Amino acid sequence: MSLYDEGHTVAGWTGVAIATAGGAVVGLGVCTASLPVAGAGLAVVALSVLVTWALHLSGWGKPPGVRPREQWGMRVRDTRARDGHPGCVGCRLAGRGRKRAAPVPGAVPGAIPAESIPLSPIE
Repeated sequence: MSLYDEGHTVAGWTGVAIATAGGAVVGLGVCTASLPVAGAGLAVVALSVLVTWALHLSGWGKPPGVRPREQWGMRVRDTRARDGHPGCVGCRLAGRGRKRAAPVPGAVPGAIPAESIPLSPIE
């Protein structure tokens, strides 16, 4: 048995259910040769990505990697989602999990450090 338990979350299953419904609508549009129906199905599939992302960011999706067995249940909410998961693309897209450098005391914001300015050939 694997220790990873990937995708067994409320966010994962909700996203799959919405994408499956969207895929069925796309298939209906292809079978009936209806471009508006196929387009609506593609819109539902795109909506599934956004819904899954929102649920992941609200704590109903779990980070990739190994988790303790007590966090494997679908109804277990991830309390670390607010800070962002390390190595998670969805969290990085939302601006979470980035380490910001502490400001240097006495430095002017936006100023270029002197050692990074290229010198002329004469100097």
